[in-house]
Amino acid sequence: MKPRKLFYLIGFVCFLCLTTSCQDSTDEIVKDKPDDVKTITITMLAKSSSNPVFLSARAGAEATARDLSDKNKKIDIKIDWRTPEIENAEEQAERILSAVNDGSDAIIVSCSDDSILTGAINKAVDEGVPVMTFDSDAPNSKRFAYYGPNDVEIGERVMTELAALIDEVGKVAVLGGNQKAPNLKKRVQGIRDAAGNYPQIEIVGEFYHAENATDAVATMMKVHEAHPDLVGWAMVGGWPFFSDSLLNQLEPGQLKIVAVDALPVQLPYIEQGIVNVFLGQPTFRLGEISVRTVIDKIYFQKDVEEINEMQLIRVWKDNLGGWSRQLRAWGYDGIPRKYLTM
Repeated sequence: MKPRKLFYLIGFVCFLCLTTSCQDSTDEIVKDKPDDVKTITITMLAKSSSNPVFLSARAGAEATARDLSDKNKKIDIKIDWRTPEIENAEEQAERILSAVNDGSDAIIVSCSDDSILTGAINKAVDEGVPVMTFDSDAPNSKRFAYYGPNDVEIGERVMTELAALIDEVGKVAVLGGNQKAPNLKKRVQGIRDAAGNYPQIEIVGEFYHAENATDAVATMMKVHEAHPDLVGWAMVGGWPFFSDSLLNQLEPGQLKIVAVDALPVQLPYIEQGIVNVFLGQPTFRLGEISVRTVIDKIYFQKDVEEINEMQLIRVWKDNLGGWSRQLRAWGYDGIPRKYLTM
């Protein structure tokens, strides 16, 4: 073959390859997902949709579903949010069974009452739908994994922090939330266990309520009336601080308060000195880790850890800025700019 013809032939082949490559790239841009994409529906059932902790967990789950779907073109992950508006274990159980009947591929649930939900979880698993718990476990059920904190240790830590603030002397109260919630019962147990190390601290009572700001604040006010010599609160959740009502009812330094949570709406209580310490939960990760664990198990067929412990972060005035920036990185809105620039 003459050199000129050979040159033209090579050029034509290169042009053909380039054209084909460009077409493939164009096809990839036009069609993000292949025809055989698998839709995976994960039903998410938290305790209540009015609780900011679980709204954060939902955001984490949905963001992770999008991220995993973008990175794995063969799957399209959907989060089916079926959380009751108000905490109700019977309704959670009904919604688990409904999700099974509707063809959900997996279920993640925070248990309001494990004695009620264990049966529903077991039935779902028997029907072939894997279940994972988060935040609040049902340890005697057939769930394949749990992600959340060590609740007994949380209670112990709350009491230890409070004891240091009151010089290990005085009357304190325990705010307990839902009395039937397995995670909260363990936290209260942890407080009681740790209180045994401080003989001059008296726990005047454990006070329970619906897990919302209105009921939590009302419970606190009743306790204050009954115990005017109270010096501190050990709170297994931060429900009273889901609204700003106590900003005008409690004087900074009036009581020593240690509570779980540290969401954006609660941060002014740290700034003003009404709450001394929050034990911050990375609530966004409740959804994130749960979704990743489910996909690892049901799609990638990986062995997953049965128990995955969440680590809490101590939040007080000195690290308010750093914690605020972490919350923003997790996708939280409504964080005052002054905190972000601390």
